Amino acid sequence: MFSRETACVHSQQQDQGVNTPIYTSTANRYIGYDEILYPRNYNTGNQKLIVDKLCRLEEGEAGLLFSSGTAAISTVLFSFLKAGDHALFSKEIYGGTAKLILEEFPKYNIAFDFISNADMGEVASRIRENTKVIYTETPSNPLLSVVDLEAVGRVAKKHNLISIVDNTFATPIIQNPISLGIDIVVHSGTKYLGGHHDLCFGALVTSQKLNDIIYQSALNFGGSLNGLDCYLIERSLKTLALRVEKQSDNAMKMARALQENPAIEKVYYPGLETHPNHAVAASQMNGSFGGMLSFELKNAGQTETFLSRLQLIIPALSLGGVETTICQPSTSSHASLTEEERLEQGITGSLLRLSVGIEDVTDLIRDTEQAIS
Repeated sequence: MFSRETACVHSQQQDQGVNTPIYTSTANRYIGYDEILYPRNYNTGNQKLIVDKLCRLEEGEAGLLFSSGTAAISTVLFSFLKAGDHALFSKEIYGGTAKLILEEFPKYNIAFDFISNADMGEVASRIRENTKVIYTETPSNPLLSVVDLEAVGRVAKKHNLISIVDNTFATPIIQNPISLGIDIVVHSGTKYLGGHHDLCFGALVTSQKLNDIIYQSALNFGGSLNGLDCYLIERSLKTLALRVEKQSDNAMKMARALQENPAIEKVYYPGLETHPNHAVAASQMNGSFGGMLSFELKNAGQTETFLSRLQLIIPALSLGGVETTICQPSTSSHASLTEEERLEQGITGSLLRLSVGIEDVTDLIRDTEQAIS
C-alpha cells in the first residue's frame, strides 16, 4: 500500500505511455465485447482510472465522476431518498447544497431538518422513523466548523442510516471520512482536486454495495464527464498532495497573522487553538488543517474598501486553486439564502472567506496588511 503522495502521482493503467491516453470516442464497438463502453455509463478508461485513484486516496471501494459537485450531491441524495422520507443536514453547509434541499425536496415530499454543527452531538434525538440520511460538511463552508465524524458514523450505523460527508475543504490528503465510519464521501472537484480554477466536476467514493445503488440513479440523471476533462483531472491529481501541503502551511501562517492584526475581529480556522472544534479537528485531520479560513473585519463598513485595495489576493468566486482568492460569502457562495438564513449560520456582511494558494506567504500577509492600513 503506497502513501497518498505516491497514489496521487501513479495510476493503475498499463499503457506504454507514462500519461493516460484520452478516450474521446462516444461511439464504441460492442460486438464481441463484454462491456458496452459509453461516457454516460461512467465506464470509459479515463473515468475509471480517476475513480480508482480517488478510491485509493479516500480508502473506498468504488465511486463515480460527475460534471459538477452539485451533480454528485444531488445524485447521491436522490438515490436514497423518496417521497415520505426524512433527512438530517448540518445547518453549516455550502449555500448551493442548502438551495438544492430547500427548493427541490418539497417538490418530492421529502422532509428535512437542519441541525447546527454545535448540536450534532444531539443528532440522535432528531432521528425519526422515516429518517434515511445524515449529511454533513466538515470543515464547513464558510465558517470552518468541524463535526466529529466518528460520532456521526456511529449514530448512522446504530439507526441504519446512510451517512454522507462533503470532504471538499479537507481533501483526501487531510481527512478520510470513510476510515472514520462514514458511508459516502462527496467532493466538489472543481476546488482542490482540480486545483487550477479551470475545471468543473464532482466525485463520490463509497462501498461497492452503495455505489451500485447510486449508479442506477446516475445513469438516469446523466451527469457524466467527458474524456478531455478527465485527462485534465488526472493531471491535476498528480500534484494534489504537494498543493494541499503548501496551501495548508500557508493558511496556518495567514490565520496566525490575521489573528494578531488589531483590525480583525475574529479568525475562523480549525488549526488555531482558539477554534472551538480544534481538538476534534486535530484528531481526525491528518496533521494539517487545510487551505481555507475565514475572518471578520472589526469595521464592517470597510469590507468593500478592503477588497478593492488588495493587490495580490484576488476577489473571486470558487476556491482551492493555486492562486489565493477571497470572497464575501453573503454576496457570493451563500447569496441564494435569505439574510435571516445567513445570520442563523453566523454569516455576516463583514465575513470574508480566504482560499490560500501556493504563493510566498510573506507576500500574502503583506497584501492583507496594506489593504487594511
